[in-house]
Amino acid sequence: MAVANENKQQIISDYRTHEKDTGSSEVQIAILTDRIQHLTEHFRTHKKDNHSRRGLLKMVARRRKLLDYVKRTNLPGYEALIGRLGIRR
Repeated sequence: MAVANENKQQIISDYRTHEKDTGSSEVQIAILTDRIQHLTEHFRTHKKDNHSRRGLLKMVARRRKLLDYVKRTNLPGYEALIGRLGIRR
């Protein structure tokens, strides 16, 4: 399920780096994290939904790549971002 438009706009406004920022790495990571958390809750009740699990694994891999990019280019921003999102690593 896609992130609700109101929720997505709230995430964008919380994590953007400037006024017109809608697609920076930080925003993309925050949106993916919200979707991953939503799907994780879905799998607690639907344990055999393997088709959606594949999509979850793809999202986790994409988020990992984006996090590696942010870590490589902006280490203090990376540490602040994982602290705000509550991602352990």
